[in-house]
Amino acid sequence: MRKRVQDHPELRHLVEIVMDLGRRPLARFPSGDFVLSDRFISVEDILHATSQVGDFAADNRAGISRTLHRISGIRNRKGEIIGLTCRVGRAVTGSANLLRDLVKDRGSLLLIGPPGVGKTTIIREIARILADDFKKRVMIVDTSNEIGGDGDVPHPGIGSARRLQVPNSDMQHKVLIEAVENHMPQVIVIDEIGTKLEALAASTIAQRGIQLVATAHGVTMQNLIMNPSLNILVGGVQSVTLGDEEASRRGVQKTVLERKGPSTFTCGAEIISKIEMRVHCSLEETVDALLSGRPPSYEVRKIKDKMSAEEMLSLERDSFDDDHSDHEDKIFVSNGPLNNTSATDSFNVEDQGNLLEKSLKEKEYFDLFVYGIAETSVLQAIKLLEREETILLTDNISKADALLGLQSKLKKNSQIQSLARSYNIPVFVTKTNALTQITKAIRALVNDYFEAAKVPNTEDQVTLTGKTDALEEARWAIEHVVISTREAVQLLPRSPQILSAQIKLIESYKLKWEKICQEPNISLRILPDHLETRKESPAEEAMSTIDHIRSTDDVNILENAVKRLPFLPD
Repeated sequence: MRKRVQDHPELRHLVEIVMDLGRRPLARFPSGDFVLSDRFISVEDILHATSQVGDFAADNRAGISRTLHRISGIRNRKGEIIGLTCRVGRAVTGSANLLRDLVKDRGSLLLIGPPGVGKTTIIREIARILADDFKKRVMIVDTSNEIGGDGDVPHPGIGSARRLQVPNSDMQHKVLIEAVENHMPQVIVIDEIGTKLEALAASTIAQRGIQLVATAHGVTMQNLIMNPSLNILVGGVQSVTLGDEEASRRGVQKTVLERKGPSTFTCGAEIISKIEMRVHCSLEETVDALLSGRPPSYEVRKIKDKMSAEEMLSLERDSFDDDHSDHEDKIFVSNGPLNNTSATDSFNVEDQGNLLEKSLKEKEYFDLFVYGIAETSVLQAIKLLEREETILLTDNISKADALLGLQSKLKKNSQIQSLARSYNIPVFVTKTNALTQITKAIRALVNDYFEAAKVPNTEDQVTLTGKTDALEEARWAIEHVVISTREAVQLLPRSPQILSAQIKLIESYKLKWEKICQEPNISLRILPDHLETRKESPAEEAMSTIDHIRSTDDVNILENAVKRLPFLPD
């Protein structure tokens, strides 16, 4: 088996070796599994392998002295080992360079990610950097000897950092307090915080002014917030009941979720893969944004072109601010993508394709402003549709190509509605935060976006819904305000093609109008002064004009769309 592994061309990328009783042994590589022998594993093979490694602890893990390898056992009901997972451990110098700036200024760092993405490798390298490069007193609380390796002498991969071994995983929280009280550390490194007692101990240590670096299992910060055992690491979550006035001012329900207290960690990183991570420079701001339904600000940092760890250091920044950082050392900063949605079927759509055209000729991506929808749900939907490079999330509504919002929240926020009108931004609405609806919404938005990109900007091809909405707006204003109350009404700003259609409709009622020019927006004001007595009824003229437009366009567009957000009454 050893010879077969040594002869394999991907030896340097070996992940683990699996030995199960009565099965062929396997070597697992990133490219797939490789059979090491045609002979089935026997009881003698298992006994021989376990005799060459350290003792198995209560967590069924053992190691090899002064190495980082981990051997995990599978036991039967009698407690006998019948399978082994031999995982390769490596100290990768430079693997934490993307996070070096976060720990340099005594900031506490929390790393989260699914198993197998390299959390332990990164935290080991951070311990070495803090101890050797920044000359800090670093103490590692090593639960399963994964950071410092098996045996009493730690692996050189942790540098001059010291290591406290944990005799039993249930005692980790006690060893954390012991490390602070007995050894005067400036930094404590913890791997795999998994229980409420460990989270409470970490919070206590942070309040004593000690820098923390820790890992926890999870995919996104949203998972951590919703974990009742671990959310204390990000400040905790509590339900707050607002007064009527405050709830109305915020435009939310009376019962909301808010952060309970200060976060144990100042910053966090979601490890997406071995070459990419999502960094939250202010963990408290991220938690506040997620609890309020806003997209948080973060950076996506990547190792460029899968370079080696020693060369790593290109950083692609995916942030929601307008700042562009300059080159610093070997780190490159640029804007990157993110995504959002539209709607069909079980959610509402405002399909204003003519407005979508405004930026398509200048750029190949799409800027979307999201309001009231959880960013994590949007990101999952975008990943499912493989549109990471097509749709970018922005928190600057003036630069957005469209707005996506939760219907219940968007209706209550008149300020957002006014901004959308003033910037001529089409509004897409979904009724719930369900992933299936958001996925359908993104698919519909992308389809509308690219269809609009193919349509020339001519009067004959202005989308049906936008023109129909404008004419319905003018008709409603004439019949319900101008004629009945004899008061002037100013309409919403429109494109020149739509303005001409509105003028024809106004003149069909024999009413006067005037243009209101507030660059770059132009709108009409309908005056209560009559030109002369008309020959047809207003309703007949209005409906004939609208029917004419409907007959010249694709009726399916109207059937699939819905009324725009209630800028106007039903």
